[in-house]
Amino acid sequence: MIKYLLNEDHLILIASLFFQTFFAILFLQSGLDKVLDWKGNLGWLTGHFEKSPLAKMVPALLGTLTLLEVLTGLLSVAGLAGLLIWQNPILAIVALMLAAVSLLCLFFGQRMAKDYAGAAGIVPYFIANGLALYLVAMLLVMVD
Repeated sequence: MIKYLLNEDHLILIASLFFQTFFAILFLQSGLDKVLDWKGNLGWLTGHFEKSPLAKMVPALLGTLTLLEVLTGLLSVAGLAGLLIWQNPILAIVALMLAAVSLLCLFFGQRMAKDYAGAAGIVPYFIANGLALYLVAMLLVMVD
């Protein structure tokens, strides 16, 4: 029988690292885009939500979402470091939980704007987040 260099634990760690990197890129890019092009994002979102109950709250919601996304991205980078350097998945778990909150906020907003196609586009990210959270939680169990 062939002896493999990588075992199941290694593959779970590798998959977790890829997911953590994915979410770091996703949320840092999205959050920084909102910071660097605040006016453009605010203008687009104001039009997007003009017929929704959230219309008057767009600036506050954009600020909240921007903060959530940047924080999620930074925590994802910290979670990546935690996995690579310290072999500790706690920061990765916290980052993925915050990613779930961020994605739920985006999903809620799209549903309120009656942008059902946009809401549906968030679903694969949420599924990936759930899978990533499960894999990283498995690392936590393996550490003990």
